[in-house]
Amino acid sequence: MSDTQTVVLVEGVSDKSAVEALAERRGRNLAAEGVSLVAMGGATNIGAYIGKFGPSGRDLRLAGLCDVGEEGDYRRSLERAGLGSDLSRSDLEALGFFVCVADLEDELIRALGTAMVEQVVDAEGELSSFRSLQKQPAWRGRATHDQLRRFMGSGGGRKIRYAGLLVAALDLDRVPRPLDMLLAHIAG
Repeated sequence: MSDTQTVVLVEGVSDKSAVEALAERRGRNLAAEGVSLVAMGGATNIGAYIGKFGPSGRDLRLAGLCDVGEEGDYRRSLERAGLGSDLSRSDLEALGFFVCVADLEDELIRALGTAMVEQVVDAEGELSSFRSLQKQPAWRGRATHDQLRRFMGSGGGRKIRYAGLLVAALDLDRVPRPLDMLLAHIAG
């Protein structure tokens, strides 16, 4: 991290994998650009990481990605670090922090469409496992989108593995807005 100029704070390894996959698809070498991606092990750690890398720490340029449910944690931590007050969503974006509607998996499933996500699941040899989930009483009759989100979040490492695979399947003109805006922000 000695050559790092920008630190991108993401909640977990799956988010990091998605950002790395999109950067690679766009021909970008984030490390060579002085950008380090940091998976924080959960959004509640945002304050500690802003303290470490932000104005009171290494004073690096910060950016990040979060789920809508964690937007308040990010806002409060940025405000405590002296990076603004009464921050709105557009203020967060101006600082380089972008919010996913539900979470990044939700964004990717919407961008790809459920049929394409099912093709990715099938290519991984897990379509029968997904079909089993669909038959479970708690998930039977629910929207395929919701079933796919649940499927991605279940199973050891599935969320991490599928993040890059879903980004690889994306049409580059249909990249979810938060992911697209994050990469654009750290380019400049």
